[in-house]
Amino acid sequence: MPRRENVVKYRVCSFCEDKIEPSYKNVDALKRKLTERGKILPRRVTGVCAKHQRKLSTEVKRARHIALIPFVAENIH
Repeated sequence: MPRRENVVKYRVCSFCEDKIEPSYKNVDALKRKLTERGKILPRRVTGVCAKHQRKLSTEVKRARHIALIPFVAENIH
């Protein structure tokens, strides 16, 4: 039986691929990087590069402060 080698599939950063920067104005793109409860997903889950993950977290926080994105989900029950 042939052995399978551990092949790692590298994800390409969605922001690098589209050549865009995360922005608090683009609420739809930010919401895709959040959980249902409103937590920011980690890099290993979203596949975003380190540079854009730092920018993403800043932009999510900005969007929360001007009430474009809620801090937490409405119904947590």
